[in-house]
Amino acid sequence: MKQRITNNFLLITVLLAVVFAVAMRATIFQKPSAPFVIGNTVPKQFSDYWFAGKAELNSYQLEQAQYGALNPGTAVLIFVTEDFRTDTQVKSESEASRDKSIPVLKTNLVRKFTTGIYDYSVFTSVFTPIYNEKFPNTLKVSSSVQEWCGHSYVQLNLKNNGYSVSSRSYFEQEASEDYRVDKVLLEDELWNRIRLAPDKLPTGEVMFIPSSVSGRIRHKKLDPVKSSAQQGPYAGNAFKGDSLQAYMVDYATDKRKFMIVYEAKFPYRIMGWEDTFPSKDKLMTSRAVLQKTIQSDYWKHNALVDSTLRKSLNL
Repeated sequence: MKQRITNNFLLITVLLAVVFAVAMRATIFQKPSAPFVIGNTVPKQFSDYWFAGKAELNSYQLEQAQYGALNPGTAVLIFVTEDFRTDTQVKSESEASRDKSIPVLKTNLVRKFTTGIYDYSVFTSVFTPIYNEKFPNTLKVSSSVQEWCGHSYVQLNLKNNGYSVSSRSYFEQEASEDYRVDKVLLEDELWNRIRLAPDKLPTGEVMFIPSSVSGRIRHKKLDPVKSSAQQGPYAGNAFKGDSLQAYMVDYATDKRKFMIVYEAKFPYRIMGWEDTFPSKDKLMTSRAVLQKTIQSDYWKHNALVDSTLRKSLNL
């Protein structure tokens, strides 16, 4: 028996290494954990809408819970496709980097609201690969919060089998934080997932990393949280439209609920959202309701004369 082990020592070592790698999720044979692998074929309907050289711009009337009150404001939700580098995780802007890039659907969500004498400006960007088997997970999320007391910033980057989190803030207890979290679904990517394939959204018990803005405003680290997710027809009256669907996430242990309401037919426009959480020991619901949707190559309209175009978004 001892001689047999000696003769096969190398084989046994390799097998043990493979078993350990699989257990630690550190092997190329590990299957993707995201449920959104659809393939590399982009349907014509999708291509005609999203690759026509324009972004989709949506304006919302916003009520944002903060300091125990519902504060009036506006939100702009922008969706646009672009080439995104998978190595440095930034937009590809040169021919030399095209072979290192893949098409992504980008969310830019801007929220502005007033609290008493001073105001808040909140910006979130999310970069999600489009129909890509090799990159099934969202690659990057970044959020910044600016208000009169100071500002904070947080960024998540997909690296190997987890997200690297970098956070900077003017608050003493969270001034500089760098840590890693497991690769699970991001609440921030739900906007893109709805636009890409709402039928692929998971239901039942789901692990989510809560939204980066929720973490900043509530001063919580972005740890994965167990939730209960549901999807079905929207039954309320706060959002108007035909054949509306709702995707709801309940973080029972965190006393928070989140819901996105969207149109059931392509292109699955986002009609609004609700976010319920404690604020100053009161359970309050932030709500954004769609006002206007347009398509525009807005990056070409940055001259002073183009400011009149904001009227088309009711801003």
